[in-house]
Amino acid sequence: MKADALVYCENEFGSVDGKVANGLIRQSERYSIVGIIDSSKKGQDTGERLDGVSNGILIFESIEHALEELSTIPEYFIYGIAPLASFLNDEQKEIIFTAMKSGMNIVNGLPEFFNDNIHYTNMALKYGVTIQDVRKPPARKNLHNFSGRIGEVKVPIITVMGTDCAVGKRTTALVLVEALRNEGLNAVFVTTGQTGLLQGSKYGVAIDVLTSGFATGEVENAILNAYEQEQPDIIVVEGQGALSHPAFTSSSAIIRGAMPDAIIIQHPPKRKSYCDYPKIPLLDLVDEIEMIEVFSKSKVIAITINHENMTNVEVDNAIKRYESKYDLPVTDVLLHGCDKLVRELIKTFPELKRESVLI
Repeated sequence: MKADALVYCENEFGSVDGKVANGLIRQSERYSIVGIIDSSKKGQDTGERLDGVSNGILIFESIEHALEELSTIPEYFIYGIAPLASFLNDEQKEIIFTAMKSGMNIVNGLPEFFNDNIHYTNMALKYGVTIQDVRKPPARKNLHNFSGRIGEVKVPIITVMGTDCAVGKRTTALVLVEALRNEGLNAVFVTTGQTGLLQGSKYGVAIDVLTSGFATGEVENAILNAYEQEQPDIIVVEGQGALSHPAFTSSSAIIRGAMPDAIIIQHPPKRKSYCDYPKIPLLDLVDEIEMIEVFSKSKVIAITINHENMTNVEVDNAIKRYESKYDLPVTDVLLHGCDKLVRELIKTFPELKRESVLI
């Protein structure tokens, strides 16, 4: 059974830095989300706020407000913000301590590991709660170098890349996996970030906290584990950041470790600059595609849209424009689903059609 969890996302729910909370509201196999804390949106329905469809999960002003309204104390308190800054300020630390005092176990997705801080661990001990640092990497002795065994994977490996951070790569990958499964295919998702792990992904690791010497190997190892354990028809790997993004290197490690057979690229047409770097213009989509194809020696086979700050009419116009310009299938999976992507994958990998017919 899923464990009840309250998610902290002050001032950020529905925004770029709230992507952890956003993802957990949309899907979680591990937690039953009972509420979001964001005083700037108190009283709103999280589903309506995020996707325009009510889900009955409310946004609370504070921990105290949430515990007054909820019938029981949630088992877990999740820090649901993914900021550029790695460390909590004093006010945010007090939020964590308040959650501990209330009897909730702490789930931390930051690269600041609470278990390494004696103040957090002493507080947890005092109140009888646990701390889980989701992004803390395995011990060095358990990390994997790249082996080249990725060549043993005999089913299509697809990566969902993007033109920036927080553009919906994980969401698109998960929606695609579900659509492929609905076609009778055994599709497996491999995560590369903390939100995928929090959502319950069985395979993957948060690679942005790994040293460069192991990031590629850990991506490869996660895919190999998924392949050997699940015997899938297709593997979909979550991308991180953007290959062009000057602040992050995760994309290159994912491409190297996965050696994808095809790539889907996610793009926010209205975004003009890189996430958290307003003075650095976003690379044009055509240039990002070229960079990815040269680097990966693979092909971008579809484009998916992030509709932030766009009307439905603008999304539809962007889809038509991109399909004409790039001669590729284009969709917004949250608005229009994955039919185009599934058709393109079956066209690109005909063995998938045979598998779906057999099942």
